[in-house]
Amino acid sequence: MGNQLSLSEKQMEELKELSNFSNEEVQRLFKRFKSLDKDHSGGLNVEKFLTIPNLEHNPLVRRVVATFDDDKNGIIDFTEFIKNLSIFASKSADGKEEEKTKFAFRMYDVNNDGYISNGDLFKILKIMVGNNLTDTQLQQLVDRTIIQGDKDKDGKLSFDEFVAMVKTSNIGEKLSVDVS
Repeated sequence: MGNQLSLSEKQMEELKELSNFSNEEVQRLFKRFKSLDKDHSGGLNVEKFLTIPNLEHNPLVRRVVATFDDDKNGIIDFTEFIKNLSIFASKSADGKEEEKTKFAFRMYDVNNDGYISNGDLFKILKIMVGNNLTDTQLQQLVDRTIIQGDKDKDGKLSFDEFVAMVKTSNIGEKLSVDVS
């Protein structure tokens, strides 16, 4: 989709199927995507996401962008953008609980090894709390969290252990956006 100005019918159908967005929503999101892609490269990097007013001061933007970046090339193309954004679309919250949980797990799995290690959790929580906790206090919190969730005692959280920890948190409701 590179730096094209509009979507073909075939692309539109593929994106609708991939995302469950309507034609109008895909077109509106494509227009917004293109407005963020000021250099017309066909993709968005972290710096471009940081130009969005509500995201410019969000400490997790870099991690969200890395998680959206399915092919890990540092650039979010429109297909990656639509696919990942659709996970959070309010209208599709029903039936998206597992996808939202998988996305949240990927956010914490910094090194992409399929587990949330002590180091992974420390990095993400450090981003979230900044200097509000000392590193020692943060490490104690991380250690307690890993011990609480680590049912097989291997020192890290598997996806199933993560799911068990967040099952009462209503993750589906918390990870929802309105794209209208």
